[in-house]
Amino acid sequence: MPFSFLRLRKSASRIRQIINVFLKYGFGKVIDQIHLGRFIPFRKRIKAFGQWPPVKSPSAPEQLRMAFEELGPSFIKLAQILSSRPDLITTRFAEEFKKLQDRVPPFPTDDAVRIIEQETGKRLDDIFSRFDRTPIAAASIAQVFQGRLLDGSDVIIKVQRPNIREQIETDIGILMYAAGLLEKYFPESSFFNPNGIVEEFSRTVRKELDFVEEAHNCVRFRKNFEHNQDIHIPRIFEEHTTGKIIVMERIEGVRIDDIDSIIQQGLDRRRLAKIGVDSYFKQILEDGFFHADPHPGNIYAMPSGQIGFVDFGIVGRVSPELRETMAGTFLALIHKDFDKLIDQYIELGLVPEHVDLESFRKDFKSDLADFLEPLYGLTIKEINFAEYLDTITHLAIKHNMKIPSDLLLVNKAMLILENLGRELDPGFDFIAAAEPYASKLMRERLKPGKLFERARKNVVDISDFVTLFPKQVRQVIQKVLKDDIGIKMTHIGMDKFIRDMDRSSNRISFSMIISAILLSSAIMHATGAGPIYRGMSVLGLTAFGFALLLGIWLIISIIRSGRL
Repeated sequence: MPFSFLRLRKSASRIRQIINVFLKYGFGKVIDQIHLGRFIPFRKRIKAFGQWPPVKSPSAPEQLRMAFEELGPSFIKLAQILSSRPDLITTRFAEEFKKLQDRVPPFPTDDAVRIIEQETGKRLDDIFSRFDRTPIAAASIAQVFQGRLLDGSDVIIKVQRPNIREQIETDIGILMYAAGLLEKYFPESSFFNPNGIVEEFSRTVRKELDFVEEAHNCVRFRKNFEHNQDIHIPRIFEEHTTGKIIVMERIEGVRIDDIDSIIQQGLDRRRLAKIGVDSYFKQILEDGFFHADPHPGNIYAMPSGQIGFVDFGIVGRVSPELRETMAGTFLALIHKDFDKLIDQYIELGLVPEHVDLESFRKDFKSDLADFLEPLYGLTIKEINFAEYLDTITHLAIKHNMKIPSDLLLVNKAMLILENLGRELDPGFDFIAAAEPYASKLMRERLKPGKLFERARKNVVDISDFVTLFPKQVRQVIQKVLKDDIGIKMTHIGMDKFIRDMDRSSNRISFSMIISAILLSSAIMHATGAGPIYRGMSVLGLTAFGFALLLGIWLIISIIRSGRL
C-alpha cells in the first residue's frame, strides 16, 4: 500500500528517530540525497552533510549493521532476513548481517500475562499450574516462557511482543517510502533492488507474525516425521494457541552446537550429525517443505539421542521441478560429472529474458569451469560444500541470474548444516549424505506413472497450442489489415536520463533567476530606486542579499549531488 502523506505525518516521529540513527552512523549524504532532510533540524543537516561513512569509521556494511541493531526489532529482523540474500545486497553486507542475532531486551512479564489472558479469554491460573515469570529467551518478534499445563504437560509459551504488529507495519510503510526515494534520487541503489528487499521483508515478517500459521507449520512437520524415531517435533496445544501466542511441548535437551554438553551426556556425535543432515535432505528432496531457519538455537540434541526442532516461523517450499533439478545437481557433484553439473545449475537459476542463451551458457560455463577444475583431484569428502555454494551464488549474481528465494533459503540451510555436521563429526561427508535421497528422487522420476503424467502434460500443451495458434495468427492478420499493429518499446535507462535532464534544467532556470535578481539589484543601485542608505539603494542591497543566499544554496546542492 502506498505510503500516503497522512501516514507520513503520523509516522514523522519514527521517521525522525530512524534518520537520527542513520546520521549517527554516517549516512548523512544518503539521507540528504533522497530528500529526507526536512525531518531534521537544519543545524544537524549541515553537521551531517556529506558523510558516507565518517572518516576513520568501520566499513559501510558494519555501520549499517550497527544502525539496524539500534533501531530495534523490525530492523533486526530485516537484517536477519537479508543475511540470506546476497543476491539482493551483495556478500559483504550479507556476511556482516549474519553477526546480528536477536539482541533485544525482554519486555515486562506482566505485559506477557496480559496478552495471554486477553488472547485466551482465561485467567492464567485456569491454563497453567505453573508459569515461570522469567523468560528463557527474548527475540525480535516474541518472548518465550516455560510453564506447566493443568494436565501436567511441560510447555513453552511463545508470546508476541506488545504492539509489535503496529510497529512493524509502520516500519514497513517507512521502508517502502524510503525504497521509492532511493530508486528515484539515488540511482546507484538500483543494484541493491531496494523495493525487492522491502517486499521480501514484508512478506516474510508478516508470515512470522501469524502464530497460527507457525503452529500449522509445526503440525505439518510433526506429520511428515511421525514415523521417524530419530526426529522429535514438539506437539502444539492448539486449544491455547492464537495469533499472538503459541503453547507447545517443551523439548529437553542441549543446543546442537554445545559439543561439551553432548559429550558429557554420552551422545554419539557422528550419529547426531547423520540424523540432522538426513532429516534436511528428507525435508528438501522428499517433502518439499523445510525448516528454513536451522541455526543452532533451533535444533536440540535430546537425552534420548533424538534431534528436536523448534521455531517454525520461517519455512521454505520446493516445487517438484526444483527438487528434481537439485537432485540432479547433487548426483552430478557426487559422480564428479562437472559438465552435467553446469547444466543442472543453469536450470536452477532464472536466466534474464534479454540475454542470448547460447552466449550466456558459454560464459557461465567458462567461469564455473575455472572454479571446478581444482575439484577434479579431490575426493567427495574433501570438497568444501559451503565454499562451493558460495562460489556458485557469486557467479549467479555476476551473470544477473534471478535466483529463486526458496533456493536461497535452501542454500542458507545447507551452509548452516554443513558447519554443524563438521562440528559434530569432522569427517562427515555432507555431499555423499545426499546421494540416497537424490537417487531415490531420480528413480521415481523414471517410474511409468511419472513418465505417463509428464507425457500427458506435454500432449495437453501441444493440443492447446494447435487449437490457439490459428486463432492468434488470424487476429494478427486482421490487425495488420486494419493497420492496428502497435509496437511497444522499452527505453533502458530513460527514467534516469529524464531525471538528470530535469535536474539540470531546474538548475539552469534557478541560475537565470539569480542572474536576473543580481541585474535588477545593479539597476536599482545605478538609478537610486527606493530608499537610500549611505548612498546605496536599500532595495538593491536587499535584492543582492537574496540573490547571494540563493546562489549559496545552489552551490551547496550541486556539491551535495557529487556532480560538479
